[in-house]
Amino acid sequence: MARSKTQYVCQSCGYTSAKPLGRCPNCQAWNSFEEQEEKPAAGGRSSLGGAYGGIKGGKVTALSSVGRREEPRTSSGIPELDRVLGGGLVAGGVTLIGGEPGIGKSTLLLQVADQVARRDGTVLYVAGEESLEQIRLRADRLGVTGEIQLTRDTRAEHVAALMEEHKPALCIVDSIQTVVAEGEGVSGGIAQVREGTAVLTRAAKETGTATVLVGHVTKEGTVAGPKVIEHIVDTTVFLESVGAFRLLRSVKNRFGQAGELGVFEMRGEGLVAVENPSAAFLAERPVGVPGSVVAATIDGQRPMLLEVQALAAKTPFPNPRRVVVGLDPRRVDVVLAVLERRLELTLGGLDIYVNLAGGLKVTDPGLDLAAALAVYSAVVGRSLAENVAVFGEVGLAGEVRSTTASPRRAEEARRAGYQRLIVPPGLEGAAGIHSVEEAVAAAWKK
Repeated sequence: MARSKTQYVCQSCGYTSAKPLGRCPNCQAWNSFEEQEEKPAAGGRSSLGGAYGGIKGGKVTALSSVGRREEPRTSSGIPELDRVLGGGLVAGGVTLIGGEPGIGKSTLLLQVADQVARRDGTVLYVAGEESLEQIRLRADRLGVTGEIQLTRDTRAEHVAALMEEHKPALCIVDSIQTVVAEGEGVSGGIAQVREGTAVLTRAAKETGTATVLVGHVTKEGTVAGPKVIEHIVDTTVFLESVGAFRLLRSVKNRFGQAGELGVFEMRGEGLVAVENPSAAFLAERPVGVPGSVVAATIDGQRPMLLEVQALAAKTPFPNPRRVVVGLDPRRVDVVLAVLERRLELTLGGLDIYVNLAGGLKVTDPGLDLAAALAVYSAVVGRSLAENVAVFGEVGLAGEVRSTTASPRRAEEARRAGYQRLIVPPGLEGAAGIHSVEEAVAAAWKK
């Protein structure tokens, strides 16, 4: 009989080692290794044409014989959330939502539970971290009137049995780290989180219940626990804080397009969707100030207008400073080099500060032209007209290249009232520019 082997598993990321380590080489967590017994693999023989250990293969199905079925969806009652999910909650689909503590995950899900319950849908809320009284207090604050079924039982098999018994339209588990599965170690451990997710996913598929799992995040911003739970679930979304707003971003979606973005604002009545993010991010933009440029960008799949700011100041140091916030610093360095070389703009004795107002971090190459015009405006001390919006990628030769989703960017700019567009060539209804020199001439033409 083969002997069982002992291995050490990091409880933060699942990294395995033959011996205990003080610090995990994968996630850098300290004292996170726990001893586990590795079960020996079943013996058997293998050959190209024979069976493996006497086991026969399972049934196979031809793709052409598989029927086509569109999974039914249920609206969450919050249009901005439906956008991120690709049209609503999918029956039998499992969604994992992550985010920093206190960012509003439980608040958002309680609002969704209220909307579903008001439409006569049964909602099961598994409270693993809060008492039922705490949930009641939050529900009173949010004005929840729907009849939601609550339970404090976080045993995975018991939750699955409740789903089988009541067949709710929606099941919310807050959080997956509190769910325990039989015989899988301590609560919150790697094995527990993995097995608990697998049990609840099987129950969701069998009962047709739309299930939402709340996941803790690590200091790096990823979901705590093994990466395998993100592979098990159908949809993964993250809720993050940007200034006064909350952004809900889809990073995986088997039933829709990943990369969708929803914008919310935290108020006394809960998370409220921001219908016009462009207007919200530009609400405090100063008018007639050099160094301020409105840029049309794409974050995920959503077009938005943002303000790119630049400031130039004489430096007292031998090496001028280059400070970039919200944009890709390497791309901004390329833009500065192009301005110096192609436009002969002297930047050697100036500290340059470039900022994407609002707290967002966007790596869109289409913001290159906005950064170039903002820096040029700040250096020469001339402001752009109020109705100008720009986008475009800047190449090393000073050329302005086309970007992804140009028609959608232009449509968003025109909808917001920006009729003068400084954009790459090829866009219908706009006079395209081919170089940074042409962009500067178009920006300050009479």
